[in-house]
Amino acid sequence: MAAANDRTEHVRAYLEYFRDMGVHEFYRNETLGPMKFRVEGETAAVEETVSVTLTAPPVTVLETLTPTELNIANLVSFNNLAPMPLARVPAEQRAAALEAIRKDIGDCTRCPLAYAGRRSIVFANGDPNARLMFVGEGPGADEDAQGLPFVGKSGQLLNNMIGAMGLRREDVYVANIVKCRPPANRAPEPVEANTCTQFLVRQMDVVQPEVVVALGATAAMYLLGVRQSLASLRGRFHQVRGAKCAITYHPAFLLRDPTKKADAWKDLQMVMGEMGLKAEKRE
Repeated sequence: MAAANDRTEHVRAYLEYFRDMGVHEFYRNETLGPMKFRVEGETAAVEETVSVTLTAPPVTVLETLTPTELNIANLVSFNNLAPMPLARVPAEQRAAALEAIRKDIGDCTRCPLAYAGRRSIVFANGDPNARLMFVGEGPGADEDAQGLPFVGKSGQLLNNMIGAMGLRREDVYVANIVKCRPPANRAPEPVEANTCTQFLVRQMDVVQPEVVVALGATAAMYLLGVRQSLASLRGRFHQVRGAKCAITYHPAFLLRDPTKKADAWKDLQMVMGEMGLKAEKRE
């Protein structure tokens, strides 16, 4: 019964999504049985029985969309989603610039996640002038409840990871690929991620961090626009919106498999070396 309810909710979310795009009716080719029409003549009204075939009209909703929107289900690197900014936003204006992006998002209904039970739009938090940015895949239950990224158990572990790098949580900028919680904490689907990432691109262009750390395979896939294993992406820097991008494990995965924490620490040490950071001193 639960699985059936999940499927019903999923279908409903997509129907609501198409409704927001302006598609209100769905057609299929179909032949109806005999129907009676009343035909008015010059002298008398007569009835005529005919068979009617309904043919689906061509759907043209996407004709006015941009190439990126037409390929909304495809992977596109963040480097190709928008031109790079010609100038940096001055440090004193970045907080206001980020707030303007949040206002643009509004009470967003651009993708199916808006109708899939979300409670909050989880924008981001941290220092608008951060040198280091972390990007996860999407909010979980705790984040959805509080409206902030990484505040549950995964957030506690992320805070520990940041502290081990010699930084505080308020020194970095933290965001997700999507800003609404996917049902049952599943990974965001391309139509959801590619709809939402236009805002994350703008956030990154405002903050312009030196290094971005992708937390998990899903975040890496959407940032880089490639489907590759986490193992093949770790251990070297990639380029994302003018920043060096490191790939490591998502804190939720590390909670499930603590044996990978040593590998994650190696990834963070690579970032620390790039940024000239020193590890937290332990007594």
